[in-house]
Amino acid sequence: MAGVLALAILLIQPLLAGGYLPGPRSTTLRRWHLLLGRALIACVLLHIGLLYLTSPPDAVDALLLRSPTPFSVWGVLALWATVLTGLLVAARPRLRLRPATWALAHNALALVVVLGTVIHALQIEGAMGPVSKWVLCLAVLAVTGGALVHLRVLRPLGRKTS
Repeated sequence: MAGVLALAILLIQPLLAGGYLPGPRSTTLRRWHLLLGRALIACVLLHIGLLYLTSPPDAVDALLLRSPTPFSVWGVLALWATVLTGLLVAARPRLRLRPATWALAHNALALVVVLGTVIHALQIEGAMGPVSKWVLCLAVLAVTGGALVHLRVLRPLGRKTS
């Protein structure tokens, strides 16, 4: 269930980052985005830890990219993109990157997390039924893609024309 919760968090993250939810101010939304980012990392670590407890050889094979199952490669890719995103966020003050550079790196890693997670999830027979899994995965892709296009393409174009 930790993986399912992580996938659900991926649905909410772009909505928070883009300020698309009604009510709270953007500073509150950013705080929630950071909090849920930490929760996402915790869910991923819990997912891997529980996989290790239930099947240590499968977990080790997946992490070492020796697993014969194609979904494990996508899961490991999403894992490392999640870890790198967390490290990027934690190191942001020390990196002294321009805001646009930091946003580009964060968004690129987030896109890898989403794509890797969705492909991983769709290939697994697990806690979710096929219909609910497809609906959630398509929603995550739509919200993430829509937010990235709006925030990184449309909004900057709107600023240049005005």
